Amino acid sequence: MYEVCSMLTKKQKNLLIFINKKIRSSGISPSYEEMKNSLNLKSKSGIHRLISALEERGFVKRLAHKARALEVVKLPENASANDIFNTFTPSVIKGGLDKEGAKSTDVSVLGSIAAGTPIEAIQQEVDRVALPEDLQNNGEHYGLKVKGDSMIEAGINDGDTVIVKKTSNVDSGQIAVVLIDDQEATLKRVRKKGNTIALEAANRNYGTKIYAANRIKIQGKLVSLYRNFH
Repeated sequence: MYEVCSMLTKKQKNLLIFINKKIRSSGISPSYEEMKNSLNLKSKSGIHRLISALEERGFVKRLAHKARALEVVKLPENASANDIFNTFTPSVIKGGLDKEGAKSTDVSVLGSIAAGTPIEAIQQEVDRVALPEDLQNNGEHYGLKVKGDSMIEAGINDGDTVIVKKTSNVDSGQIAVVLIDDQEATLKRVRKKGNTIALEAANRNYGTKIYAANRIKIQGKLVSLYRNFH
C-alpha cells in the first residue's frame, strides 16, 4: 500500500479553485464544458482525468444522486483567501456623497448591522445617504452601517455603509440581510439547500451557521456600498 500524494499540479489546483468558486457563487457545480473552457483545454477528456485525480487525493467527491455534481471536500493548504471565497467586488462610492450636479434620491440608513455576530433587527433611521443614480427607479432601497469583519473577504469592511435592495428572496450565493427567528439581523452570504439555509461569512475566522429555512427571513440583497476614505 502507498499513500496518494496530496500535492496538486497547477491544472488540478486551478480546476479545484474554479469548481469551488462556481459552487460558492451559484450553489451548483460547473459543467464539463465550463471547466474545459476555464482551463483552455481542447477536450473534456482532460477534465475527466483531472477530476479523477482530485477525487483520488480527497479534494472532491462525486455526488451519486446528481449527474456530474461535485462537492469540494478540501482546498490546498496554500490556497489564498481569494481562492477560497467567491470574491465579491461591490460598487464602492468613495466618501463624498454629494456629487455636484448629480441627481440623487436619499435613502434611510437604519442603524448598524453586525457583519460578525447577529444583533437585534434595526428599525429606526439614523442617517440618510444618496442612492446611486443607476439604482434609482429600480425598487426600494435602504442603508445599513456595517460593524464587524466577517465579510472582509467579500470587500465589505467595518464602517462601510451597505446599500440594500428590499426583497424577500435572493439566489443562493448572494449576500443578503437576513432576519433570524424574527429578532436578530445579520449580513451574510446565503446558501440554500433543501429545507435549510446556511449563513456564510467571508472570513475564514468565522464559521458557517445552518438554520431551518422557516427560521430565516430575507430582508434584502446587497447591491452597493459607501466607504469613507480618510
